[in-house]
Amino acid sequence: MQQEKFGEKDFQNIIGNLLRYGVWISLTVAFIGGVIYLIHHGHEVENYSVFQEKDRSIFEVISSVYQGAIHGSGTSIIFFGIILLFLTPIFRILLSLFSFLIEKDYLYTVITLIVILIISISVALGFSH
Repeated sequence: MQQEKFGEKDFQNIIGNLLRYGVWISLTVAFIGGVIYLIHHGHEVENYSVFQEKDRSIFEVISSVYQGAIHGSGTSIIFFGIILLFLTPIFRILLSLFSFLIEKDYLYTVITLIVILIISISVALGFSH
């Protein structure tokens, strides 16, 4: 019996499933967070006349969201769902990178690395104001 080689079509299926399930999982997490938030704060009236932005690094924000989600904070769970939604295409890019490396397609490997570098710089500069 001949063993099948793991090919490009397999990676395309994995990437498609990653995008599909990543979006559904993130939406489900955000929905659950919304339900929890409404259960605890549904009767409150929000004051949107004043907006105060906290000057925090990306690591502080992620740590705060993680700690809040662990403790069942609806707001943090919503933000965790948003973070998952943001990470879904990032994981897609990383999977593409591995696919190009396995296929020895070095041009697309370099292009993908440039995209990852641009995203990393954008995130780093966006949170260091």
